[in-house]
Formats: sequence, C-alpha cells, structure tokens
Amino acid sequence: MPSTPPAFDVTTAIEFGQLVNATYGISPGDLTNKAGQPLTAGGTDYTVVTTIYANDLATDMNPARADVEVSIGLVCQENKTGDVAIALRGTEGTLEWIHDAEFLQVPCPFLAGAGHTEDGFTEMYQSLRAATVPGVPSLVKALATLPFSQPVGAITICGHSLGGALATLLALDVAANTTFTDPAVYTYASPRTGDSLFASTFDQVVKNSFRVANRLDVVTALPPPVDYEHVLTRYDLNPIRLAPLPPRVLVKYSVLCEHSLATYLYLLSLQSGGPVLPLEPACKP
Repeated sequence: MPSTPPAFDVTTAIEFGQLVNATYGISPGDLTNKAGQPLTAGGTDYTVVTTIYANDLATDMNPARADVEVSIGLVCQENKTGDVAIALRGTEGTLEWIHDAEFLQVPCPFLAGAGHTEDGFTEMYQSLRAATVPGVPSLVKALATLPFSQPVGAITICGHSLGGALATLLALDVAANTTFTDPAVYTYASPRTGDSLFASTFDQVVKNSFRVANRLDVVTALPPPVDYEHVLTRYDLNPIRLAPLPPRVLVKYSVLCEHSLATYLYLLSLQSGGPVLPLEPACKP
C-alpha cells in the first residue's frame, strides 16, 4: 500500500513562506554576504549563516543572464532549536522563461537513474554556492562545512517560483548525497522541475514535501505535462471563494498577481485562523 502523505500545516507553510519572502528584500545584485544578521519569520528568530549565490537563469529571450552573478537566497539557523532553513527565491528571469519556446531536458546531474530535469533550472542549480570567490564547492557540498553556531537539527528547504524548482533539486541532492537524509520541503508557485522518472524518484526519496499551488498561477502549469511531471504533495489555493454564494474573487487576475508570493501568503493566511496577511495593493480585486 502507498504510504500516507504527511499532514500539511498551514501555519508552518506561512512561516517558511515568510522566510522566503525575506530573501526578496535583498537585491539580486547585492552580493554582500549577510552572515550573522538576525532575521525573523512567522515569529521565529533566525541567524543568517550565509547568503546563497548563483549564476542567473538563462532564457531564450536573454541567454546572457547566465553570465550574471546574483544572490538567490539564504541559509539560516533557528536560534532556539538549531534547525536550519534554506530559502530560495525567484528572479526576473522567471517571467522571461515562461515565454521560452523549448523546455529542454538534461540528465539529473547528481543522482544516476533519477530521470531528466529542465536544463535552465539544472544549470542554475549547479551554480548554487555559498561564496562569490571562484572555485568554491557547490552549496550541497558546502553544507557540512558551513559555520553553524550550534548542532544542526532538522533541515527545511523552501522556495518560491524559480526558487521552488531550485529547492526541489536541492532537496533531492541533500537527501541522496549528504548526511541530512530527511529534509522537509515547502515550495510556492513552483514550475515542474523534471520528467516522470525524476518526479517519482523525488517522491520516493524526499518524504516530507509540500508544493503549494494557486490554481490560476500559470507558472505552476509549466513546462507542459507531456514531458514533465510535478512532485508531491500538492496543496491547492483557490483565489475565488465559492462559498458562501455568490462566488467572490479574492485576487485581481493577472499573471503577476496570481504568481506573487504575497498572494500565496494572503491565501494561506485566510485558511490559518490567524492574522490575514496583506495582498499587494495592485492585486486587490
């Protein structure tokens, strides 16, 4: 019999979504390492261990993006428990990627027999690192040597948009190739990352994974399902409230509004029983 999927906790999903949201406060061109800085998300206090850097996402519209170094996320450690959270965000290249005519695949580079992954995401994933100097190891190889201030507890990997695809790749790599074999994963607005074999491999290896998807977000529908398949476990958000009647539109429809992390946090907060988080003003219906 198939194993029972883990229970989804809305409050936890909001906390890690807010942590990802904090990474958007750092300009992609700001390559200053934020190590040592305090950060609070969902009422939980963290200390930044390192900024995460990458070469930006190359697209058909702008292949030169791959030559641009950006900050793409943070590795943080919770002050009380020692738990580690790795938060990854999207870039402007994501919306260019939507218009790409081809979604080419390459073999999964870090796990033999794990199928194929989208080439742009994979190239960017392989460039993830914890420093800007040349020749440093990849992020996943650096995890064992990062200067954590206390023993590492649980690891959670979270990401929005392109960062969701990168988080999916990172989670499988971490689970298969490090001593941190049981990472939790929360992604928001993630596109499909690989083919059916990749997705089934991920689902077998990464047991505690949640993929939050707005039903009207076009990014979650790409690349097309002919050659790509989503990983588990999907948690649906609906920006149209159906009950009580009449139906009520909760978010102004546009590609940007339906994909925005603020929209995701707003829709999640409506289900949490706690404070309702704000929509972006331009996305109010």
